[in-house]
Amino acid sequence: MNRQPLTLSTIALLTTAPVLWAGNAVVGRLVRDAVPPMTLNLIRWVLALAVLVPLGRAAFRSGSGALGNWRRYSMLGLLGVGLYNSLQYLALQSSTPINVTLVASGMPVWMLLVGRLFYGVPVKRRQIAGAVLSIAGVLVVMCRGDLAQLAALRLVVGDLYMILATIAWSFYSWMLMQQKDVPGLRADWAAFLLVQVGYGVLWSAALAGGEWAFAGVHIAWSWGLAAALLYVALGPAILAMRSWGAGVQRAGPSIGAFFINLTPLFTALLSSAFLGEPPHLYHVLAFAMIVGGIAVSAR
Repeated sequence: MNRQPLTLSTIALLTTAPVLWAGNAVVGRLVRDAVPPMTLNLIRWVLALAVLVPLGRAAFRSGSGALGNWRRYSMLGLLGVGLYNSLQYLALQSSTPINVTLVASGMPVWMLLVGRLFYGVPVKRRQIAGAVLSIAGVLVVMCRGDLAQLAALRLVVGDLYMILATIAWSFYSWMLMQQKDVPGLRADWAAFLLVQVGYGVLWSAALAGGEWAFAGVHIAWSWGLAAALLYVALGPAILAMRSWGAGVQRAGPSIGAFFINLTPLFTALLSSAFLGEPPHLYHVLAFAMIVGGIAVSAR
């Protein structure tokens, strides 16, 4: 598993995903009463699939490996498309966007653990130090620069769903590092993502089917919901997955995980924007600590 040094283009790729995922958390919370979580995830990825089909035609060519290597792509689709996103939308039913992204800020720890236990990747002291510094930056955002505010934080069942989602994403990211794809498919980002989304839609449909069978489905259609669905399909789905996949292949999952800690910061800024509140000094401090954690771990 060779990784490259951090470059400006890699940093841009790994930062794009947290920005879009922060918006996904806010939008997912806004539409929680309009569409059930599993159904939301299914519609999101069906729309993404429709966009990817004309772009990733190489996936349909003979010898692409899309069918022959179905176990790998089915698992990538389950972890990255089916489980992670469904669990996140389920978490947003009872938890806030900031709380959800706060729980996801434990990603560096899970990523290091999964890499060590299942892929034999050693954990270095600098990575541990970087994780501590980065998570401390997240806590600064959560307590708004006042440590006494931490005592007011409360975890709900949605936060437990997000922990499971974070573990699923850790496995997904490490699987991306396994070079077990046909070279032509791996080189075509749209085809590579299309294969994952194709299998992921099947998993998402199975989860949505269970939701329809046991809970029933009512969708409150509106232009606002339509706009939200387009955003989560094009931004957090296609663009973010493309950026994350390319960034992780360059820098490795352990380094990439630290960039996910930018998500709570961006979520707080987006929430502030919706409320008309300007950024504060603690946002700057948190950003410096998170970036410091990235720098320490990447050395």
